[in-house]
Amino acid sequence: MHASVRRTTIAVADAATEGLDIATVVIGGAIGAWAAYTYSPDTWAGDWRLAFAGAVAVVAAVAVNSLAELFLTPLRRLLTKARSTAQPTTTRRHTAPAAPATLSEGLAQVATATENDAASRAASHAWELDQGDGFLRAEDRWRGYEDATASFFLAPGVWLHYRTAKNKYGRNAARFTLLTGDGDQPVPITNVEQIRHRLAARAAGLPAVPVTVDTEDHAVDDDLTGLHANA
Repeated sequence: MHASVRRTTIAVADAATEGLDIATVVIGGAIGAWAAYTYSPDTWAGDWRLAFAGAVAVVAAVAVNSLAELFLTPLRRLLTKARSTAQPTTTRRHTAPAAPATLSEGLAQVATATENDAASRAASHAWELDQGDGFLRAEDRWRGYEDATASFFLAPGVWLHYRTAKNKYGRNAARFTLLTGDGDQPVPITNVEQIRHRLAARAAGLPAVPVTVDTEDHAVDDDLTGLHANA
């Protein structure tokens, strides 16, 4: 069965199960109220007959729903199992490299791990910029470096750079800057719209004036200018 058809079928069955659960309560209550009011003694006052009908309706609703659970519970188990198997498997299994025989080999392995970690962290923190379809959160588009920074190739001559820096609370926070191969001043980026604006300006041949920001929260290292210019 096609994945989308399967998910739709499960969703419909799930909704139908919940509907049956509610229906049994309504039907049981209605039958109990009707029977209690109809067969209660005629000598009772109207208020007493209504009160009696209400009490019987509650009991009947619970009783009928409990009987229905004998059928609904196994059905819910089947739906839960089907829902779990319908979920795509996205967990990747990572195999650690063989133990290094020399210090140089160990250093190389740690360097590679540092680069992979930087790329993963950059993709994760990119949620702060891109809360849409995850364009900037594609980990395979990020390239990590040994200094725990990473870059995302946006267009020829333009990269989004990731690093961490202390914020005003003394905690490490993600910092994103737009870099160009032309040696332009790095521009702090806080949302994906700023990237779109600057790429559009660049495509039109218009200057994109850097944004003035709080130097404490968005300090940009001078040595970032022109990074990747020769990449």
